[in-house]
Amino acid sequence: MGSTIDIYEQPEFSNYLYPYDTENSEISFEILVQLKNNISESEIEAYVPALKYNKSWLMLLTQDDCMHAAFSNTWAAINGKPLYANYYYDIAHLVIGDLPPGPYNLGKTLGYTDGTGKEVRFAFTTTLAAENEWMDETSEVRVGYKGDYYRFYKKNGLTWDNVKSMLNYGVGIAFHDVATEDTSNVDSIVAHYKIAQNIIISKLKGRGCKILTEPNGRFKYVEAGYKYDDIQFMTAQGNAKETLYPFKVVGDLKKGLFSRVFNNDPNSLRPEIESNLDLPKENRKAIHIGVHGTDFKWVSFLEWINDKYGKDGDDSVWFPSMEEYYEYNYYRIHSKIETAISGNVLKIKIHMPAGKYFYYPSISLNLKGLDPENIQSIQTSEIVTGFSFGDYNEGTMLNIDCYKHLYERAAFYCEQYVANPTDSNYEDALYFINQLKDSDKKQELLRRISF
Repeated sequence: MGSTIDIYEQPEFSNYLYPYDTENSEISFEILVQLKNNISESEIEAYVPALKYNKSWLMLLTQDDCMHAAFSNTWAAINGKPLYANYYYDIAHLVIGDLPPGPYNLGKTLGYTDGTGKEVRFAFTTTLAAENEWMDETSEVRVGYKGDYYRFYKKNGLTWDNVKSMLNYGVGIAFHDVATEDTSNVDSIVAHYKIAQNIIISKLKGRGCKILTEPNGRFKYVEAGYKYDDIQFMTAQGNAKETLYPFKVVGDLKKGLFSRVFNNDPNSLRPEIESNLDLPKENRKAIHIGVHGTDFKWVSFLEWINDKYGKDGDDSVWFPSMEEYYEYNYYRIHSKIETAISGNVLKIKIHMPAGKYFYYPSISLNLKGLDPENIQSIQTSEIVTGFSFGDYNEGTMLNIDCYKHLYERAAFYCEQYVANPTDSNYEDALYFINQLKDSDKKQELLRRISF
């Protein structure tokens, strides 16, 4: 008897995991600005604004319980991927092209610009359940099989493969529930934070977790967060009495606990957002929303944010993960910035001291009093891998990225498009390539996707 060939044999797929264990931490560099006309040093004030890209309000979204929907609904909607009312899929399904029937698609990505025309997609925070073995589940991929669609049923939660991919797009991670049998015992919770942290670090190539979203109103988790040094920034619902006002923050927010709101119908939050934006920006609170599962209502809400306040609206919102906001504010408070002018050259020296488990080495720098029209050229140090500049209402804004492996990540998505030249893969490749500062290597990647 001949052997039976399984025509639905599981194919392999590539997934990029950023080498977080080698990311830059203590960062020092210079920027040289060649000026067209002389200007005195006293006319220029260099500072990091309260919000990145000089945005006028902050939105945060935290998704609890390590939900499968965080990938196939929230992340998928933001990044222009297929959406489903009743099915769920994984990154392996998406990359290989094994997807269920009946998708709908927004036909665009959701985000804002960096103030110079470059797209920046919304990012959010997802919790992990590192101690649960179901995060290790692999995806059943059977391209072309239509006998049933059980492989697209909702899993217990996010898999590590999905998390690895989401991180590349700016999604942040957080502690939530842990596997303690006694949720009233602070020391037991701390012990399980440490267990979970070790698992996270091993699964994500050195990336640790420093954020806590309080689970189910259990304040003992917050008390444990105060005791566990790795946790640096926290949010809760009823137990957090402090509201975050980004333009009033004067410290680095370490061990800060700030409120968020849960709402089953996100679209009912629109009036609160609109009334918040009626205030001067200095008095605007951060709009911080918590959610468990997400569905078409949340997709509609995110699209509304994009269309009214993002890249297809007035472009006023900054929508990062909790991690990125915390790190950015830390850099704002602790970075040392020096300026000096010699002839027609403005020299800027910057030192950015990172905290523990920092992975967003990026700031906006305002040069108040310097008209962009007076800039001939700008030269950056090699450690600066991403760069753009443009005007803001009081001068020139520089957007500076110091991610060590920005090129390698862009090259991965470039090759993914070359291997499977879909429109979505092209948009992703272009998105990551455009994060790079101008160079011959960037131009070569652009040529690679222009066939």
